[in-house]
Amino acid sequence: MIKKHSAETVYSVYNLLISAFFALAFTVNMVYFVTAAKLDPLQLVLVGTSLEASIFVFEIPTGIVADTVSRRLSVILGVFLMGLGTFLSGLIPVFLPILIAQVIWGLGYTFTSGALDAWISDEVGEENAGAIFLHGAKVSQFGGLAAIPVSILLAQGNIATPILVSGVLFGFLGFYLIGFMPETGFTPAPRENRTTWQHMGQTLRTGASMLRVRPALVGILTIGLFIGLYSEGFDRLWNAHILEQFTFPDLFGLKMITWFGVMEAAPQLLTILAVRQVQKRADTSQTPSLVRALTALSTALIVSLLVFALAGNFWLAVVSVIAIGVVRSLIWPLYTAWVNHRLDSSVRATVLSMSGQVDSIGQISSGPLLGIIARRYGIRTGLLGSVLLLLPVLPLLRQLKNGERTPERSIASESQL
Repeated sequence: MIKKHSAETVYSVYNLLISAFFALAFTVNMVYFVTAAKLDPLQLVLVGTSLEASIFVFEIPTGIVADTVSRRLSVILGVFLMGLGTFLSGLIPVFLPILIAQVIWGLGYTFTSGALDAWISDEVGEENAGAIFLHGAKVSQFGGLAAIPVSILLAQGNIATPILVSGVLFGFLGFYLIGFMPETGFTPAPRENRTTWQHMGQTLRTGASMLRVRPALVGILTIGLFIGLYSEGFDRLWNAHILEQFTFPDLFGLKMITWFGVMEAAPQLLTILAVRQVQKRADTSQTPSLVRALTALSTALIVSLLVFALAGNFWLAVVSVIAIGVVRSLIWPLYTAWVNHRLDSSVRATVLSMSGQVDSIGQISSGPLLGIIARRYGIRTGLLGSVLLLLPVLPLLRQLKNGERTPERSIASESQL
C-alpha cells in the first residue's frame, strides 16, 4: 500500500511543480499566439476573456463540489483538466481550438483554486494555514524560476514545444496526487446528498450567509474586485507597451524572447528573498498585521505601476516590471490568508471560490474597456487606467485596519434565516 505524504509536503510539491508548469507554458504563450497561431489583437483579447469568463462561470459550482464531495478529488480533476487545456492550446495553433482550450483550462483552474486552500486549511488547521500559504508562495518561485530558462531553450526549435511538454507534465502531477495526497481533515456530505442540487444550493446559501456572519468579508471581497479590475489591463498591455515604446538593448546577444524571460524570472528570484522578510514581519494569523502588510504592498504596487506606465527609459521600465511582479506575488497569499480567517470548514472552499469569482468579475469587466482606451488613446493611457482602478484599495484597507468586528452569530443560525 502506498503511504500518503504529509499535507505540508504535498502542498509544497504542488506549488513547486504547478508554478514550473505554468512558467514552462506561459513564458512563450503570448509569442506563440502571435507568431504561430497568427491571432489578431481582437482574437488575443477574446482568448483572455474566454479564460476569465470560464473561471467566472465555474468558480462557485466547483467550489461547492469541493465542499460537498472531496477537496482532494476536486484538486486532482483540476490538475488533469489544466493539463488537457494546456496541451490542446499548443497542439492546434488555430483560434477556435485555442479558445476551447482556454475554457477547459479555466474549468480546471476553478476545481483547484478554492479546493486546494480549503484542503490544506482543514489538514493543518486554520491557525497554521497562513504561514503555509506564504511558504507555498516561496517554493512556487523556485519552480517558476527553474522552468523559465527551460521554456526558452525548448522554444528555440519549435515555440509550441514548451506548451506541449507542460500539458504532459500536468498529467504526471495528477497521478502523483492520486498516489500521495491525503485527506483526513474533511468530512464529505452524506452519500445520499452528494449529487443533489438541493444540497449544493444549501451549501451556496450557507457560504453567502458568511457575508452576514462576518460583515468585514464584504470589504475584503471588494478589495479583491479592485485587484481584478486593475490586473487584466496590466497583464494584457505590459508586453505591448515595452515592444512599442522601447528598443531592446544589444546586451550579451540576448534575443527578445530571452529579455521577456528575464523579466519573468527576476521577480520570482526576488520574491524568494522577500517572502522571508514578510514571514518575519507579518503575523498571518492576526487581521491587523495582515492589513498593515497589504497596505504597504498595495502602495508599492500602485507606485510601481505608475512608474512603469510613465517610464521613458528601457531600464526603468524593466525595473518597475520586476517590482510589480514581486509585489503581486506577495499580495496574493496574504489576501488569501485574510479571506480564510474564521471560515467554517463546511463552506471554506465555497467562500474562497467566491473570492476567485470576484477577481474574475473584475478582470472580465475592465479588460475590454481598458483595451478600447489603449487602442484609442495609446497603451500608456490604458496602463494609467489600471492604476486608477487599483487606487480604491487603499481607503478600503484603511477602513478595515482596526480588524474585524463580527457579531456573535453562528453559521448554523444564519443558514436557517
